[in-house]
Amino acid sequence: MTQFSLPPLAYDFEELEPVISKEILEIHYSKHHAGYVQKLNEAVEKLENVKGHASEMVALLPQILFHGGGHINHTLFWENLIGEQNGGGELKEGPLKDAIEKEFTSFSHFVELFTAKAAVVQGSGWAFLVYDKELKRLEIITTQNHELVSSKKASYIPLLCIDVWEHAYYLQYKNDRLSFLKNIWKIINFGCVQTRLAQEQ
Repeated sequence: MTQFSLPPLAYDFEELEPVISKEILEIHYSKHHAGYVQKLNEAVEKLENVKGHASEMVALLPQILFHGGGHINHTLFWENLIGEQNGGGELKEGPLKDAIEKEFTSFSHFVELFTAKAAVVQGSGWAFLVYDKELKRLEIITTQNHELVSSKKASYIPLLCIDVWEHAYYLQYKNDRLSFLKNIWKIINFGCVQTRLAQEQ
């Protein structure tokens, strides 16, 4: 049986400060993400044990979708981050910058639109920059809870995501989600986003 595991971070807990404090990152990664992985493994194990019983299998699907989505989205989120001292927030010349300017007219306008959409997610959820493989264009979308982008459209490929669940920022920013969203652009790993885009074009 496949066991899912918590992926290692590419940076220390202190590296994302002052945008994301060591305390928030440590709790978010070691408690919240680790919890999704644990619950996902438990649900998959239960699924193996009820094979052949359709009603019991179907009853487990919401748990697998929720915790599996939490694991997948968080894994992408951690990869999207890097400390300012290591290049965070730097969008270099290249295909990603060209695609953003083509779709959103400018990088600053893209950041403004993304931040605005993420700020108004009701309750808990995520904001994504996706590449639509069918239409060959970038798009900004939001999801609720731990919904995957593919549930919106099968041709969506996630390139960049920002977690807007309260546990991502509350200990540091309280209920000021907008300040968190404005600051997080300083630690976005655009090199990682560029690599994902290149793999899909």
